[in-house]
Amino acid sequence: MQQIDRLANLPKAYVAKKQEVAEDLFLLWVRPEEPFRFKPGQYITIGKEGIERPYSIASAPYEPLIELFIEYVLPEYGGKLTPLLWNLHVGDWVSMRPRAKGLFVFQPQFHHHLMLGTVTGVAPYVSMIRQAQKDNIRGHRFYVMEGASHQDEFVYDSELNRIAERHPELVTFITTVSRPQADRNRGWSGPVGRVNTLIEEYIQRWSLPKEDTAVYLCGNPGMIEDVKSRLGGDGWNVYEERFWKEDE
Repeated sequence: MQQIDRLANLPKAYVAKKQEVAEDLFLLWVRPEEPFRFKPGQYITIGKEGIERPYSIASAPYEPLIELFIEYVLPEYGGKLTPLLWNLHVGDWVSMRPRAKGLFVFQPQFHHHLMLGTVTGVAPYVSMIRQAQKDNIRGHRFYVMEGASHQDEFVYDSELNRIAERHPELVTFITTVSRPQADRNRGWSGPVGRVNTLIEEYIQRWSLPKEDTAVYLCGNPGMIEDVKSRLGGDGWNVYEERFWKEDE
């Protein structure tokens, strides 16, 4: 009860829109009742019924709503907050910590930005790229590699592909599925395999200079550890944001 009361005293954010995008994925847009500032790549902490969790922000700071890309974890698999968020409707509210947190942000000292993510791990990259477009940033290039089990989990693929087509000097976007034989991947003709297993190939293909490249890793801890192992202590500039299971 004390936990619930403590969250009740926090600022609120009201649900403006919710969209189910796959069988276990959804987008949630909330409108904070108080001004909320953040840097692209940072995360927000929201809560309901005494339970709080951090979520990376997919929207850019200039946008009026906070956009979140969330995986729905069933209660029998440890899900505590996401089942509550899944059942929210427009006008409902969540508690919201008043300050964004996280050091997983755009690194302007580098000109090449190699960004690996698994499913919802693409969210901070969407925020960074939207803001880069807004600021008409020059001299930087984003190489986004997203991995998922199934092709319908690439929720931002249309947006990122559109940007890559219109601004190839700014964004390159690659998606790969790890279960190419699954029914949900019928018709898939893109790269296959876990995204971490492709990093060396694409670093070479894109001729990325080690001294001028920031490597961003966001999502599954196993992916992050494997990439760090592959790159080794070889001088790469690596930044990471791990998504732990909801019950951890």
